[in-house]
Amino acid sequence: MSSKKLFRRIGQTVLPPLGYLLMRFYWYTSKKRFHIEGEITQAQHVVVCWHGELLCSPQAYRHFHKRQDASGIISRHFDGEIIARILGFFKIKPLRGSSNKGAKQVLLEAFRALKRGDDLLVTPDGPRGPRHEISQGALVLAMKAKAPIMAVNYIPSSYWQLKSWDRFVVPKPFATLDFYIKIVSIDGMEMDEANVYLREKMLEHTVI
Repeated sequence: MSSKKLFRRIGQTVLPPLGYLLMRFYWYTSKKRFHIEGEITQAQHVVVCWHGELLCSPQAYRHFHKRQDASGIISRHFDGEIIARILGFFKIKPLRGSSNKGAKQVLLEAFRALKRGDDLLVTPDGPRGPRHEISQGALVLAMKAKAPIMAVNYIPSSYWQLKSWDRFVVPKPFATLDFYIKIVSIDGMEMDEANVYLREKMLEHTVI
């Protein structure tokens, strides 16, 4: 086995539980404030968050939808494998694919997940950007689902940002986390109109 494969295998084993513990640390040690726009029901939702806000946004989703079956579209890259295993701790089933690898297959799996009643979690600017841009695949799923869109953003009172393409947000310990949950409808909109509208809603409260 090459050293690269060995490193990845070790990482896939060690990093997911550490990532999960880090996420729970932030959740339980931070003050949380929720700002809700619209009505959050227990019905099926398509949940969207920016890729750079994955550290805390899935937990905000689970705060409101604790028991719903859920699936999430995750890339086939190495970091996607880590994210998929972390989300497994939150009982979010991974659907593996991306715009470059397995796109058609993952879209089919996503439609099946929606048909069986799962919530569907999507990072519309993932897995490789451009940052804060809505992909067509995410919009197609949201439009076909005929389910409310739950847009999840958060802004920490103090934080670091990584130098990654998504400017990944890492709250400083014991920061206050302001979560902005918006229930968005794009029913009846054309693709371009829906793209602009959803992007504007998700950029209203986010770390730039």
